[in-house]
Amino acid sequence: MNRIHYSKPSITSLEVGYATRAAQFGWGERCYDCITDFEESFKQHLGVKFTHATSSCTGALHLGYTAIGLQPDDEVIIGDINWLACAAAITYLGAKPVFVDVLPDTWCLDPVKVESSITSKTKAIVAVHVYGNLCEMNELRNIALRHNLFLIEDAAEAIGSVYHGKKAGSMGDFGVFSFHGTKTLTTGEGGMFVTDNPDLYEKVITLNNHGRSQRTSKQFWADTVGYKYRMANVQAAIGCAQMERVDELIAKRREIFLEYHRLFSGMKGVTMNPEKTGTTNGYWMPTLLFDCGTKFDREKLLAKFKENNIDGRVFFWPLSWLPMFERVETNPVAYDITERAINLPSYHDLTKEEQQRVYEVICEDTL
Repeated sequence: MNRIHYSKPSITSLEVGYATRAAQFGWGERCYDCITDFEESFKQHLGVKFTHATSSCTGALHLGYTAIGLQPDDEVIIGDINWLACAAAITYLGAKPVFVDVLPDTWCLDPVKVESSITSKTKAIVAVHVYGNLCEMNELRNIALRHNLFLIEDAAEAIGSVYHGKKAGSMGDFGVFSFHGTKTLTTGEGGMFVTDNPDLYEKVITLNNHGRSQRTSKQFWADTVGYKYRMANVQAAIGCAQMERVDELIAKRREIFLEYHRLFSGMKGVTMNPEKTGTTNGYWMPTLLFDCGTKFDREKLLAKFKENNIDGRVFFWPLSWLPMFERVETNPVAYDITERAINLPSYHDLTKEEQQRVYEVICEDTL
């Protein structure tokens, strides 16, 4: 039996050719050419004013948090169902992530819980579009405006997701993206900082150049202590090729999800990633959520997957369960759904026959 991965990139001769040319010729005065091209194509795709490619989404978050002036003891509100990087970058600056509960349908921030968690120390709200599902951005924006807070979009998993005509990542004070090898669009590793705010952009590009401003005429002169989260030119070359195929890559993820949805539509007691009216879901990670009382043993299913040469992937743990943070028992939705859900394999060349195999193993184990 061939192995079914939980995710892998779509790399064609186009990416190989671009990367090869960058490796051959992308040095000296041309060492940023592909980075500039990648940033420009991503800017046009997203419809924002400024883009800055980084070595990771975590690095983009760290730069953005620093640029908004996040200080020790500041508080930043995020959903309890999330990947660790969003919270980790907050702690790098001595600030505190505040974990709030999520909505039962999207698994993203609950706006009511967000507003009730705001204190005099709150600096920002981070809207993470989990698995490509969309946060309630209008409500979160209104809350941020009422309380004079920054609204940040973590769209690491949301290439292809659209909220009432606006692409995920383009609606906050700044947004960030991931191009990890598991993502819909990849550079192997890598990230992107995006914003419409020229002051934030200027701060970020200065910070990411070891604190050296573009306006400084002195060689090797720095105005502040900065960082080095630059994307490599060869990585950006792969990104340029992926941007030429971005619509195809997004469409394939949606096609894979819709086939899963067709397969599982007859199974009682399960729901999948939502697509609310007025939105489009990029469906980065198709997910099955089993109803309470349904016969579902995640560890048993993962073992069954392994027997059938299928890679399994658990639903995100609540961040407040992790040993470095404190439990938040007032997050019942997050604490409940994490063990009733599982991610399904999804990648560009996954076949319908392989999806059928995944479906049959799940049916054998849960029906």
